Amino acid sequence: MIPTVTSRVGMLSRLHFTWRDVIEILVVALIIYNLLLLIRGTRAVQMILGILAVLAVYWFSVLLKLPTLRGVLKEVLFYLPFAVIVLFAADIRRALQQFGRNPLVAFFNAPRTDDLVTDVVLAATSLAAKRIGALIVIERRDGLKTYIENGVRLDAAVSYELLVNLFVPGTPLHDGAVIISNRRVASASSFLPLTQRTGLPKEYGTRHRAAIGISEETDALTIVVSEERGTIGLARDGRLTDGLDGKALREILSHLTSGAASESPVP
Repeated sequence: MIPTVTSRVGMLSRLHFTWRDVIEILVVALIIYNLLLLIRGTRAVQMILGILAVLAVYWFSVLLKLPTLRGVLKEVLFYLPFAVIVLFAADIRRALQQFGRNPLVAFFNAPRTDDLVTDVVLAATSLAAKRIGALIVIERRDGLKTYIENGVRLDAAVSYELLVNLFVPGTPLHDGAVIISNRRVASASSFLPLTQRTGLPKEYGTRHRAAIGISEETDALTIVVSEERGTIGLARDGRLTDGLDGKALREILSHLTSGAASESPVP
């Protein structure tokens, strides 16, 4: 036992940690981080869990010497990478496009939120004045790709004009929610989960219940405009603050989307 321990200590003493190792670790960490961002909030998480389960079963088949099961799983694992590429081709393409725009700037610089907040507040106040119902969801840390995928994909720059026109009654995309992800309008006409909470005010309709529902499941910020009352509300963490004016809405959104916002409750 002593010679073994001594030899291992000797091997460790011969290891050299250089600046190349630091760069390699940082690059690998950056790749893993972006991969996690890519799959966050999507059904890909369940697929990865399924792949891990298949690998676990394969390992047990090897350990327990089950040749038939091992042979079947070996064939499945051989074709699995091709299936993943086909199923997630669109997501992989979007990830490469985002990374190719300027990965260093995107990684180290926090995006400005002033323009985003201004456009959203102007759209909400304009729609409220005209008594046009609206539902605008702003993604934060929790991914919303599952809800983006059930709507109509847009991937357009956020603007006051676009947000107002998306909710014009009678247009194809006016029903449902607009989801803003990565400072872009990711989708329109998306359907959100409704809250199952009882005892809500009777004037709260489907839009308000959807705003509360998505805020219960994610950390998203949801602006809801009442068609009947012409009021503006903001849902966060399962709570809805109603009766906001443009100034109050701007202050709350600026605080919560600044990147340094605390976890203090919405006033």
